[in-house]
Amino acid sequence: MTDTFAAGRSSQSATQLSPLTIALIEIALAVGGFGIGTGEFAIMGLLPDVADTYGVTIPQAGHVISAYALGVVIGAPIIAALAARVSRRSLLLMLMSIFALGNILSAVAPDFWTFTVLRFVTGLPHGAYFGVSALVAASMVPPNRRARAVGRVMLGLTLATLVGTPVATFLGQMMSWRAAFVLVGSVGFLTVALLWIFQPRDEVQEGASIRRELSALQRPQVWLTLGVAATGFGGMFSIFSYIASTTTQTAMMSVTMVSFVLALFGIGMNVGNVVGSRLADISLKGTICGVMIFNIVAMTLFSLTATIPFMLCLCVFLIGCGFAACPAVQTRLMDVAADAQTLAAASSHSAFNIANALGAWLGGAVIAMGYGYGSTGYVGAALSVIGLIVFGFSMALERKERT
Repeated sequence: MTDTFAAGRSSQSATQLSPLTIALIEIALAVGGFGIGTGEFAIMGLLPDVADTYGVTIPQAGHVISAYALGVVIGAPIIAALAARVSRRSLLLMLMSIFALGNILSAVAPDFWTFTVLRFVTGLPHGAYFGVSALVAASMVPPNRRARAVGRVMLGLTLATLVGTPVATFLGQMMSWRAAFVLVGSVGFLTVALLWIFQPRDEVQEGASIRRELSALQRPQVWLTLGVAATGFGGMFSIFSYIASTTTQTAMMSVTMVSFVLALFGIGMNVGNVVGSRLADISLKGTICGVMIFNIVAMTLFSLTATIPFMLCLCVFLIGCGFAACPAVQTRLMDVAADAQTLAAASSHSAFNIANALGAWLGGAVIAMGYGYGSTGYVGAALSVIGLIVFGFSMALERKERT
């Protein structure tokens, strides 16, 4: 029933827009994702500069990363529910305006407390933007191309890890970390302009309300799919969070190779996004299950061979490819949420940020216990196993409901 609902709305919208218009809208949405991804990850390389500016320690400066993540987790479901009676075009313009302004104000924050609050506020529209963008992209194409449309929008996020973050980090180190936030804010305002020009005005969905959006939280399949994201993707972050130290202290590679290893991870994410979105249009459930198994193997291999530079590089690329499940999970949320899609789609990015925090915490705990940086792969494999089990429960419940 949910598939029919989503398919019907997609087919209806797909017949109203030309291929060129659809492409321009997707580009505009992807530019916004590029800006958000750049802003989220660039700060990690600029923490020492932020700490020096405000006279705090680097661990204290790290609180701004947590503040942004908290904003994502809280903002996504709340904004999605409260904005139920707002058209998608208007909502996207509002969300990206807040993001852009938040970054510009972050660049001129006079003290650390103000900067931290601004990072929290800037994180609020993150999840809702990606969720609504995915819904817009999926609604413009036929049902059998939804995941690829979502993947094209997500391409902005994956390209941010490969291009946007290094550029913003370099700019921040050469000029000032404040310049990096000005750059991200400028990308945000560019997105606002592109959406204003290319995205047609739309009507509020019939029957839309806060109550209808909140009904998504009453669906077990929504919670199970969010659970897959929160656990299954934690492994990627458990490894990525400590990859610099793993490269230099476990594989004994030079510090200059860290950027190369990070680039391999970014390339893997982009490959995974493109391939995974195509596979998801063929078999949504098969892609999620297959990628989880792929992650278990790749992350286990990472721990077994982390001392070998070539194998470390290969495994980092393969782990980045594990992003292939993201378009599939996002699309499945649209299906299982029925007519409460906005809240469910936006909440997926809250789940991904929970995965980020969970993976980094568990990886750090295992390292602190003395097992070494290479052990983060075992943590990742264990989290992928949990994600696979959660997905198995979801499939079992679905079969039970059908019978």
